[in-house]
Amino acid sequence: MTELKVGDAAPAFEGVNQKGETIKLSDYAGKKLVLYFYPKDNTPGCTTQSCNLRDNYQDLMAKGYEVLGVSSDSEKSHQKFIDKHELPFDLLADTDKVVHDLFGTWGEKQMYGRKYMGTFRTTFVIDEQGVISEIIGKVKTKEHTAQILG
Repeated sequence: MTELKVGDAAPAFEGVNQKGETIKLSDYAGKKLVLYFYPKDNTPGCTTQSCNLRDNYQDLMAKGYEVLGVSSDSEKSHQKFIDKHELPFDLLADTDKVVHDLFGTWGEKQMYGRKYMGTFRTTFVIDEQGVISEIIGKVKTKEHTAQILG
């Protein structure tokens, strides 16, 4: 797995959203994309992060950004998460971790001395030409939009 950096072309990905529809990077050609990877639907940090993007969605759109969230949760889990928190953007159900692997966001983590496999909370800002313009690895869940627009 190669580590992506600013200036790299974003890997061409394809996956299904909460409705079972196929979503591809090419769907966002000519637009700026906030592609955020988060560990799990309906957990405190992930809910805070997603709701921060929801609350600032109009500001992001006004500056030309689309938003797409990615986790390894199922389509059904994503739909419940969207309904519960009124999220206005799609969530990719990357249950087989293919998109995670492309972006290097899946790997060994450690909490309370226990090692496990999971998602590294990371946001990739991709420009209109499909090039990574920013990588946010230290996501502040309560101030995420400010990190993106900052």
